[in-house]
Amino acid sequence: MKKFLENKKLLSAFVIVIVILSILGGSVSLRNKRNTPLLIQSFGNDVVGVGARIVDIPLGWVSGGLNNVHSILTTQSENDHLKSQVTNLGQTKARNSTLEAENKQLRSALKLKDTLSGYSMVDASVISRSSDTWSDLLVINKGSSAGIQKNMAVMCGGGVIGRIIEVNAASSKVELITTTDKSANRFSVQATASNGKSVHGIITVDSDGSLAFTQVVDSRKLKQGTRVYTSGMGGNSPKGLLIGTVATTTRDSFGLSDLIKINPAGELNDPSVVTVIRRKVAN
Repeated sequence: MKKFLENKKLLSAFVIVIVILSILGGSVSLRNKRNTPLLIQSFGNDVVGVGARIVDIPLGWVSGGLNNVHSILTTQSENDHLKSQVTNLGQTKARNSTLEAENKQLRSALKLKDTLSGYSMVDASVISRSSDTWSDLLVINKGSSAGIQKNMAVMCGGGVIGRIIEVNAASSKVELITTTDKSANRFSVQATASNGKSVHGIITVDSDGSLAFTQVVDSRKLKQGTRVYTSGMGGNSPKGLLIGTVATTTRDSFGLSDLIKINPAGELNDPSVVTVIRRKVAN
């Protein structure tokens, strides 16, 4: 014990520990008895609170800014995705529309096949139609290698739309029935009048671009809606292919013959799949 008391360092440490424990114990006892903290403790708490606020405000700004940047980036990404979906939707609608049109034309070709047992048919796709010859010509993807020959009739949508005028090995050129070329090889056609007699003539194009059944001697018995067919009297076009129906009957500008307007039966506006008619027998 004497040695312990003689050790000043150890004694000082022991005294300090006793003092600290006494202060802590007194502080706890005093805190439990007081309604408000000590001035020093209150000041320390206020300093800590203000410091926390000072630190939290810029941290909140930084955090909010980062969240806003993230929201902007996310919104931009979602916007790009939605734009892509809208573009794909438009392309899908356009493709469906094209497929529906081709499907309709193919069904017309199948229906035609049931009625033309004396002929063979070659289905082809339109690969070119120039804007400057829109009402005159189009090009298909079948040629002499598929048995296509010049002057063969071409149908689409259940009616005649033209004839072959040029044949290559893998493609052919079709002259449309609406061509304004005066030297075109016109279709010879016929219709059955109400008295049962056949009325013959040829298909021409009127000044307004509409089809006309001309060079008819007497058409008074041709009623509106009468079907007009090819007569098989010219070229390789067989007899009995539907051209269209009678729309109106008038006199020509010279008053010499009847002018019969025809509503075409074929798809002339947007043909994508056509059928070339091949006769199995000679004219």
